[in-house]
Amino acid sequence: MLEIEVAAAKIARHGSVESGDTLEMIERPGGGFSFVLVDGQGTGRGAKTLSNLLATRAIALLKDGARDLAAARAVHDYLYTYRMGQVAATLNILSVDFQSGKLLVTRNNPAPFFVVDHAGMRSYNEPSKPIGLEPMIRPNLTELPLRPYTYVVIFTDGLLRAGEPYDEDLELANFLAGWPAEAGRSAQSLTETIFQRAVALDRGAPSDDMSVLALAILPREPTTPVRRMLVHLPFEPL
Repeated sequence: MLEIEVAAAKIARHGSVESGDTLEMIERPGGGFSFVLVDGQGTGRGAKTLSNLLATRAIALLKDGARDLAAARAVHDYLYTYRMGQVAATLNILSVDFQSGKLLVTRNNPAPFFVVDHAGMRSYNEPSKPIGLEPMIRPNLTELPLRPYTYVVIFTDGLLRAGEPYDEDLELANFLAGWPAEAGRSAQSLTETIFQRAVALDRGAPSDDMSVLALAILPREPTTPVRRMLVHLPFEPL
C-alpha cells in the first residue's frame, strides 16, 4: 500500500498582514487530489484578493472535471481579459490523478519545481512565464509515475529570494540533492526543514511572501484506508 502525504507552509512578507499567496485543495471528480498555488503580483491585500480569485476559479474548473492544462489556460485567459494584460500571477497545480495513476505538475511560474526519488534529485526548470501578461501564454505540464519514495516540492518565488538582503542563498537544489528519499521521512519534515531554513536566512523577517508545498509518496503497511488532514493556522483574535 502507498500513502500520499502533503504538507505546506506559508508566511507573509515582514510587515504585511496578509500573504499574496493562496493555496487551495480539491478532491478530483475522477479520484485523487489537486493543489493549486497562486502568487499574486505584489504583496498585501491587493495581491491576496487577486490570488484568491484565481485559485478559486482554478479549483472550480477542476471540480467540474476540467483537465489541469485546460484549467490553467482558462485561468490565464480570465486574468488577461479581466486586467487587460496589466497584472501577472504565477500558478502551480499539483495533482494526484488516480484515473491515470500519475502525478501531474502544471506550471506557469519562472521558479522551478523539484522531484527527489531513488534516482536522485531532478530540477524541472523549463522556461515558463507567469499568467496574465500576454495573450498566448501556455503552461508546462509534467507527468510523473506514482512510485514509492517520491517527493515533489513546489514553491513561490519568495522562497528563492530568502537571504538576498544579506547576500546569502537558500541553495535549495543542493539541499534537496542530499535529501535521503528512501529513508521515508514525512512530507511535513521536508517542508518544515526548507521553510525554517528560508526564514532563518531572512533573519526571521521575510522580504517577500513565501510558500512551499511538499508531496511525498511513501509505502505503508496495509491498514484501514482512513484519510486525515491536519491544519495549523495562527491568527490574532479581534
